[in-house]
Amino acid sequence: MPKTNARHDATDDPRPVRQRLIDSAEALFSEHGWNSVGIRTIAAHANVSLAALNYHFGSKEKLLGELFANRARHIVAERDRRLDAVMASGDVTLEKVIAAYLHGALSYEMQTGFGGRAFCKLRARLSVESEGLSRSIMSDAFDASGRRYLDVLKSLLPDLPEHDLFWRFHFLLGAMTYTMADSGRIQALTQGRCDSSDMQEALRQMVPFVAAGFRAPRADP
Repeated sequence: MPKTNARHDATDDPRPVRQRLIDSAEALFSEHGWNSVGIRTIAAHANVSLAALNYHFGSKEKLLGELFANRARHIVAERDRRLDAVMASGDVTLEKVIAAYLHGALSYEMQTGFGGRAFCKLRARLSVESEGLSRSIMSDAFDASGRRYLDVLKSLLPDLPEHDLFWRFHFLLGAMTYTMADSGRIQALTQGRCDSSDMQEALRQMVPFVAAGFRAPRADP
């Protein structure tokens, strides 16, 4: 078999090759986890040479970083847009702020089909991995937006101690992440009456649930 030029690899346009690698990495990482997928597997899935992967990204770490940054940018932009709209409306409620935060993440899946679902599952996997790289990528992508929402929540719940507020936001993240993982548990428990892939229904149910948690009496000392 003749050697393939690392710049092109079956096409004269390097962008499709680059995008194929990103899409393949996203699909594989979301299904099997970061640690279980090697660069040869990614290259084979994308139907490109290992040299092409090295040319475009240099390493699995850089590929993951670009993949995550590109996808997360859309989620953060949607969160910011929705929060701006809530704040400008003059009717800022706990439910509306929570809905804006959750919708930014869960609507990405609804709007982008399979690619959105793959990224949501990947994000859920990275959220629970202890590896420093995964945590660094998550922090770089979402911390600034998260702190902005925390400031608004703090203003809406002035009597809630900051320590309790942080924990309740942590539980919000847990509910959101587990829902994005689409484990299928609710289908099994309800014998198909509920579907964890129905993100519209998940949003409808999660907003009042999370709001009630934020409004609950403070934890005992």
